Amino acid sequence: MGINNNSKQDLEDFKTYILVEKNFSKHTAKAYCSDILSFLIWMDEQSCEEVNFSKVREYLHFIQKFNYKKTTIARKIASIRTFYKYLYRERKVNSNPAMSLTLPKRPKSLPKFLTPDEVEQILNSVKIETPSGYRNRAILELLWATGMRVSELSGLNFGDLNLENNEIRVFGKGAKERIILVTDRAKSYLERYIETARMLIPKGYRLEETTESSPVFINNTGYRLQTKTIRNVINEIVEKIELPKHVTPHVFRHSFATHLIENGADLRVVQELLGHASISNTQIYTHVSTQHMKEVYNETHPRA
Repeated sequence: MGINNNSKQDLEDFKTYILVEKNFSKHTAKAYCSDILSFLIWMDEQSCEEVNFSKVREYLHFIQKFNYKKTTIARKIASIRTFYKYLYRERKVNSNPAMSLTLPKRPKSLPKFLTPDEVEQILNSVKIETPSGYRNRAILELLWATGMRVSELSGLNFGDLNLENNEIRVFGKGAKERIILVTDRAKSYLERYIETARMLIPKGYRLEETTESSPVFINNTGYRLQTKTIRNVINEIVEKIELPKHVTPHVFRHSFATHLIENGADLRVVQELLGHASISNTQIYTHVSTQHMKEVYNETHPRA
C-alpha cells in the first residue's frame, strides 16, 4: 500500500492553504491533514483527483467499523469537504465529491461550568509563595476574569497589554483580533507577576530583554509557556482539592460566559468578549442559565 505522488503533493499544498490563507489554528490544521492522510492511505495508489461521490461514501462506510464518535465523523467529513473545495478552486477536480454529504447530528450537551465558590476554591488553592506559583495564580485569575481561550493566553505578548485601560488584545480563531476587558483584581495579579515573579522563573537561564513581542507567560527556561502546562496546572489543583468536576481551561471560559449572562449581560456583548463568529455559538449559555435556574427553583421552592 502507498499514496499516489500527486496526492502527496496535494496534501502538502492543502496544509499550506489552510494555515496561511484560511488562518486555521495549528491544532485544527493538524487534525484536518491527519484525516486526509488516512483517506489517502485507504485510497492506496489511486489519485485523490479521480474520486467521485460513491468512493467517498465507500470510505465513510469503511471507517464506521472503528466506532468513532459522531463529532469525529463530522470532522472527517468536513476535512474531506474542505480538501476537495481547495482542489476545485485549484481546478484539479471538476466538482467536490463530498459536498452533498450530510453531517451526523451532534449530541446536544450543555457546557460544564463552575460556580463562583468553586472558582474561588481553585484560585485560593494556588501556592503563590514561588515565582511559578504566582504566575499560575495570575493565569487562572485571567482565565476567570476574561473568558479567553487558553491558546490566546499562551500567545499573549507584552505589546498586547493595555493595563492602564484594563484592556488586553488577543488573537482568536482565524487570527481574528479583539479586545477583552480585565478586572482590577486580575490586573493586580498580572502586574505583580510581571514586576516581580516573571524575572525569577527561569532557573539557570538568562532572560532576554523584554520587548513588545516577548511572551508574557514563560516557563523555567524563559520560553513561552505552552497550553499543555496550563492544563497540567489546573489538573493538579483540582485533584489536590478533590473537586468532583473535570475542570479544563475551557471550563473557566464557559463559567465566565454563563455568569455574565446570569447577571444580565447583553448576549451581543458576551459574543464580542468571547470572540464568537456567530451569536448562535453564544446562545448556548442562555440554555445553561435556564438549566441552572430550574435547578435552583426545584431545590428552593416549597411546592416544586
